[in-house]
Amino acid sequence: MSFTYNRLNKDDVALLMVDHQSGLLSLVRDFSPDDFKNNVLALADIAKFFEIPTVLTTSFEDGPNGPMVPELKAMFPDAPYFARPGQINAWDNEEFVAAVKATGKKQLLIAGVVTEVCVAFPVLSALEEGYEVFVVTDASGTFNQTTRDAAWDRMSQAGAQLMTWFGVGCELHRDWRNDIEGFGGLLAGHLPAYANLIQSYEQQSLAHKR
Repeated sequence: MSFTYNRLNKDDVALLMVDHQSGLLSLVRDFSPDDFKNNVLALADIAKFFEIPTVLTTSFEDGPNGPMVPELKAMFPDAPYFARPGQINAWDNEEFVAAVKATGKKQLLIAGVVTEVCVAFPVLSALEEGYEVFVVTDASGTFNQTTRDAAWDRMSQAGAQLMTWFGVGCELHRDWRNDIEGFGGLLAGHLPAYANLIQSYEQQSLAHKR
């Protein structure tokens, strides 16, 4: 079978952060709280590093779902932000969809809480409208691995590509020569093991210069 590798293109991709809300975060059990927060903020840092248009939305935030986590609002103070009054599927909100289309991008990175609803529903809707969709799996969370795997399977079968924030960052960056310190620093800030790698590299570089 023929296969075309369509890479993420930093000039043709937008990020949709869906329902990362304080109440909903308490439902996430397929990642530890610390790991999940790190993953979400790492994805946000990648979007800022590559200057990717970002759209934020929440569902029924005046109710038990709660407000969007403050770190995301602080990181994207100028991003379009839609507090949906009741639509469970973000794609059912006309203002949200209009903001996505206004980015002019053909590729969409989508992450959210919970995976089988707040992520899967807009992913399937965007695929139906012809977008190339990439699900950031480790910046999306849900009740347990069973519900997560069912959602991943449903989205993948529909044509979505499943990725992690690290994979997203590397595919966007393409070549270390583009910015060694900037991208390496971003990775080191979210991966302790990578911080050790960078530190080792820096020490070896100093040793060679002596």
